[in-house]
Amino acid sequence: MFETTLPLPGLSPVCGKKLEVKFDGGALSSDGGILVLREVEQRLRVADRLAACMVDPRAPDQITHSLADIIRFRLLMIAAGYEDGNDACHLRSDPMFKMALDLSPSDRELCSQSTISRLENLPDSRALLRMGSAMVDLYCASFRQVPKRIVLDVDDTFDAVHGGQQLRLFSGQHDEYGFQPIVVFDGEGRFITAVLRPARRPGGKEIRAFLRRLLRAIRANWPKTDIVLRGDSHYCSPEVLDWCRANGLDYILGVAPTTTLRRHIEDLEASTKVRFEAAPKAGKVRRFKEFYDGAATWSRVERIIARVEVGAQGPDTRFIVTNLRGPNARVLYENIYCRRGQAENHIKSWKTHLAADRTSCTKATANQLRLFLHAGAYWLMWGLRASMPKRSIWRVAQFDTLRLRLIKIAARVVEMKTMIRVHLPTSCPAQLILRLVLGRIPRLVT
Repeated sequence: MFETTLPLPGLSPVCGKKLEVKFDGGALSSDGGILVLREVEQRLRVADRLAACMVDPRAPDQITHSLADIIRFRLLMIAAGYEDGNDACHLRSDPMFKMALDLSPSDRELCSQSTISRLENLPDSRALLRMGSAMVDLYCASFRQVPKRIVLDVDDTFDAVHGGQQLRLFSGQHDEYGFQPIVVFDGEGRFITAVLRPARRPGGKEIRAFLRRLLRAIRANWPKTDIVLRGDSHYCSPEVLDWCRANGLDYILGVAPTTTLRRHIEDLEASTKVRFEAAPKAGKVRRFKEFYDGAATWSRVERIIARVEVGAQGPDTRFIVTNLRGPNARVLYENIYCRRGQAENHIKSWKTHLAADRTSCTKATANQLRLFLHAGAYWLMWGLRASMPKRSIWRVAQFDTLRLRLIKIAARVVEMKTMIRVHLPTSCPAQLILRLVLGRIPRLVT
């Protein structure tokens, strides 16, 4: 243990006066904005949803920390930037985190790191399947009314590991061991689900089984909502195309270029190149072509859209396949398919700002639970951002910006007999937006 009464050494004098700094301030916290996230969590009930999927094996009369409280503490830690469970050893006595879990600053301490580790190793595969359904239910509950159509952006991301974790696999593309979980967001950035899997390209049968479970969970909430599946060429397999048609899903997917497909656009590439060479200073030339064709393994021909672009680096051609009707080729590619790129930004926020790649447990089930915990933290930050005014810069701010400006606020806590006073810095630049967002959080749909 560190001695908090010892001063920090090596500090230079200020105005000729000796400077003495100690960690003896008492009931202080560097996370004053955590109370705002508490309000978001109470509206979304993320911890309660996940805890309801597990069976608590502990004796009821000996329980100090409920499963929901342990999960809630962990979610708030991750959202506040404490991705390492070891930080719980110090944060368990933090007055702001105590109040976020409905305890007064003088009450018992919160759970320790060992308690969190036991929780991570508690659920089995059945409990995790129930959690996956609970995450989908949370997604569906975030809408004010049943939408007519939703877009599912499905993608996978590499997650490097450095140990003997179950399901780890060597990836030749990344030259290291890791996982490659499949992650699904909707077109508006809401988190839907994530599945831990080895670091290899998912096959058609695996994707079909994953989509079948996902569709079943969504249809349990919305039987009549139209669903559009959007993804890159990884997900354009015969099994996926046939399954989407059989289950009434629309799709718009990337297609890997083949000799058969390239025959359709040879003339277009040549003429586009001539146009660019005639006016190179005008910038890249982009043209589109639509036709029907298919791979030898497909059960039928499909609507193919080719985008041909020629610039200083030469021609660049992309193909997509879709069963959507109506819009022309340019609109389908630029206004619908290209928006799939936002899913990569959402994955970046999940991994970089919320450390979703901290899958360092030995058991695969524990790492899968970690994905769900970090997904729950994503929902807290998403709920905070969704409470912002639509035309403000806060509505498009990254999660790390929201954390730095709205959560990492110094606070002094004074507990009295009938009241708890929290003193925030007078010079805090986020005063107005905090007042505003606290008035808007009760409008979050649950």
